[in-house]
Amino acid sequence: MAPLNSLSRLAARVGLAAFGLCFAGGVALAAEPAAMTRTQALQAMQQSAPALRLAGVQRLAEVGTMLDTQAVSERLNDAAAPVRAQASATLWQIWSRSGDPQIDVLFARGVEQMAQQSLPQALKTFTEIVQRKPEFAEAWNKRATVYFLLGENEKSLRDCAEVLRRNPMHFGALSGAGQIHLKLDQPEKALDFLQRALDVNPNLTSLEQVLPLLQQQVRVKQRSTT
Repeated sequence: MAPLNSLSRLAARVGLAAFGLCFAGGVALAAEPAAMTRTQALQAMQQSAPALRLAGVQRLAEVGTMLDTQAVSERLNDAAAPVRAQASATLWQIWSRSGDPQIDVLFARGVEQMAQQSLPQALKTFTEIVQRKPEFAEAWNKRATVYFLLGENEKSLRDCAEVLRRNPMHFGALSGAGQIHLKLDQPEKALDFLQRALDVNPNLTSLEQVLPLLQQQVRVKQRSTT
């Protein structure tokens, strides 16, 4: 079995950014795009000019809905690096909108509580949200994050599962679950989740660095049990 401290070092290299302390939202918009409609933004993402694709993805960060996430996810593999980066940020922005103004106010409060390290208060806030609007996947992801920060690994894993039940392409929840399995000395499960996260979002460069090391750890563990 691979030593726990070795796996813990891998978990540290994955880091909270992979789990979703990009949960607070991704990168800022590179520039203010023209006020395109949602339909125009979707069309712009299909254009040959990278600047137009970037403008379309930027605009969807403001007006996109969950119906647009598949189209935005395709830009995670765009030929232009700025478009890929913005696609990641746009997905976080779309995921963070519940469609209910009152819930969105609560959600913003919970994110602010997390930023201030008021984790017990954030836990109460996100618990209220998942009770009031259980279909809101990102509220489960934020609560999973709070549980992780509080050291409640099993509860965090359960909430990651709730996220993925509602949003199977949520690379934050996938990578977060992988990081927890690393902490729990479960490298095979960690490898599965982290590889799935990278398959969804190939721009998670920290995972690209960690996966070869983790694959080696899995091989060592398998040899030690045969």
